[in-house]
Amino acid sequence: MDLEADDLRILSLGEPTIPSPVTVSSFVSDSERILFNNDVKHFDDVCGADGRPLSIELAGPRRMIFFDPYKTKAAIVTCGGLCPGINDVIRAIVMELYHRYGVTNIVGIRYGFRGLIPKYRHEVVELTPELVKDIHTVGGSVLSSSRGRQDVKEMVDVLKRMNIDIFFCIGGDGTMRAAEAITEEITARKLNISVIGIPKTIDNDLNLVDKTFGFDTAISEAVKALQCAHVEAKGAPMGIGLVKLMGRQSGHIAVHAALAQNDANFVLIPEVPFDLEGENGFLRALEKRLRERQHCVILVAEGAGQEFFHRRDEVIETDASGNLKLMDIGLYLRDAIENYFRRVGIEINLKYVDPSYMIRSVPATASDSIYCGALGQYAVHAGMAGKTGMLVGLFKGEYVHLPLRLVTSGKPVDPQGNIWMRVIEATGQPLSMKN
Repeated sequence: MDLEADDLRILSLGEPTIPSPVTVSSFVSDSERILFNNDVKHFDDVCGADGRPLSIELAGPRRMIFFDPYKTKAAIVTCGGLCPGINDVIRAIVMELYHRYGVTNIVGIRYGFRGLIPKYRHEVVELTPELVKDIHTVGGSVLSSSRGRQDVKEMVDVLKRMNIDIFFCIGGDGTMRAAEAITEEITARKLNISVIGIPKTIDNDLNLVDKTFGFDTAISEAVKALQCAHVEAKGAPMGIGLVKLMGRQSGHIAVHAALAQNDANFVLIPEVPFDLEGENGFLRALEKRLRERQHCVILVAEGAGQEFFHRRDEVIETDASGNLKLMDIGLYLRDAIENYFRRVGIEINLKYVDPSYMIRSVPATASDSIYCGALGQYAVHAGMAGKTGMLVGLFKGEYVHLPLRLVTSGKPVDPQGNIWMRVIEATGQPLSMKN
């Protein structure tokens, strides 16, 4: 990314003048930062115009805060698809605001950004420690969610009318773009409303963020599906277990599930194109594997192979959130495999597994729950300090503040990187399945 120091600057509503009520052994100051790039070879490439290395602001409690806790009103919204850990983040935000800062006026916006639009007539939810104390044990979002764009001016009108001081937005890159637009409208009106993002995408494909919450849980659940597919494949002659996993633009879930279980023989992801037919194509490689071992397990990410459905010059439709509408590669691949082996005269036993909605809806694993708790706490620290137009995330092992505009989807699996090379070694699939 071509960045300058100003690109990493975090906006603030004003000078914090109120002593923090939080009791900690040490506070974090805005001057505490970590290097943007710790690679010595490319160190000079990421220096600002002044010659100083680019750096990122550390997250954590500030000694002085902007908002008076006893007069502060906070709102939380969850947007986009469901993901393990949403309730954990909501719980962490409420508990931190209430017990550490003494903020008792906290509301939840129902059904995503639609909940801010009067015509939908969605009531807000009063969020208390009693209400949220056990929500981390169930999946989904207690606030529910929705997709689609809403009118920014109308949303800011409602935030002002509700006297919201801090607005916590939990969602993916579409939500972060909307939160940025809301921040710009708030800034233009000179309102003192802090907007804090908590990045959520189960695909783990956001730039500059080491890991998004829900990803660890997704891998754990994907491994269960992979185990079942392996049992089915070995349980019949010429058995094939085909599992479709989430991954619209990147194959991180498929890749890590394959490495976690080591039962997959083929991993198909959006970043590595493949041919179906031909001497070097996938179907010929699959036939060779079946003749040698009599069973096979295939993992395919939902965004893989989309080129089979569209012409290069064709305009692809988008959904309400602006995401490209994907065709079902799982069903397409199932039919292509069955037709191919019927054509070559080999009887196969193929079992197709699509656990996507089950994976999205389960409670978070222990590691994800810990991560969600930290994100919620750091988000509250940032909001109370008057930070705005930013999100909290894990960057090179440290919790940091990042401007909303920098974090968008597009962190692919590197086909030349170590992770993909490990997948090739673990599966034994050809390095390339292109003719």
